Amino acid sequence: MKIAVIPARGGSKRIPRKNIRPFCGKPIIAYSIAAAKESGLFDEIVVSTDDEEIAAVARDYGATTPFLRPKEIADDFTGTNAVVKHAIVWFGDRGTAIAHACCIYATAPLLQVRFVRKGYELLTASDAAFAFSVTDYAFPIQRALRITENGRVDALYPEHRMTRSQDLEPAYHDAGQFYWGTASAFLDGGPLFSPRSIGVVLPRKLVQDIDTMEDWEQAEAMYRAVSHE
Repeated sequence: MKIAVIPARGGSKRIPRKNIRPFCGKPIIAYSIAAAKESGLFDEIVVSTDDEEIAAVARDYGATTPFLRPKEIADDFTGTNAVVKHAIVWFGDRGTAIAHACCIYATAPLLQVRFVRKGYELLTASDAAFAFSVTDYAFPIQRALRITENGRVDALYPEHRMTRSQDLEPAYHDAGQFYWGTASAFLDGGPLFSPRSIGVVLPRKLVQDIDTMEDWEQAEAMYRAVSHE
C-alpha cells in the first residue's frame, strides 16, 4: 500500500492558520491534496493534523483524517519524518502494511503531478531510501559573501574569487514540496540529506518557500504566472 501523508499542524505562528489560509481562492492545503489525487499513485491520502478545523477542510477536499496527531509530535520541533513514521505505524498496527509513503507539504501550491510521479519512479527503480524535490541555486554558492564586523564584505570561499561561474559545480537545496521514501526508511529514521537519497530536480520557477507574508504574496504571483503559461 502507498500513502501520501500531508502534515498540517494547527499552531503555525508566523502565518496564523497557514495550512488552510485562502491561496488564490482555495485553502492552500487543497492544492497538495489535489496533486496527490491527480497522481493516481496513492491508496490513501492522509492529512496528519492536531486540529479539528484543518481535518474538516482536508476531508472536504478529498483527503482522509483517520486520526488526530498526538500532541507529542505536534510541536514546533517535530520533524516531518516523525509525522510520516507515526502514520505508517498507525496503519501497521491496524493490519495494513505500507510499502512506500510520500510526505507532501501542505503549503506546496506550485507542486506539479509530473514530479511526484517522477520521484516514485526514481525511487522504485533504485535501491535508494528516499527521493525528494530539490532545485538549484540561482547564483553560484561558491561566490557567496559575508559581512564582517566592520560592515565590509569578504568572500566565504576565497579560493573561488577568480573562478569562472561556468566552471563552478552546481549546488542544490531542498525544494520543500515532497519526500518519497520506503516505509522502512521512514521507520529507521535515517537522515534525508545523504547518499541514500535521490534528488528530483524542479525548475526554480516552481519553488517558493512560504514562511512570511511576503513569501505568500510571491507564491501567489508565481502560481498565477505558471497557471497562464
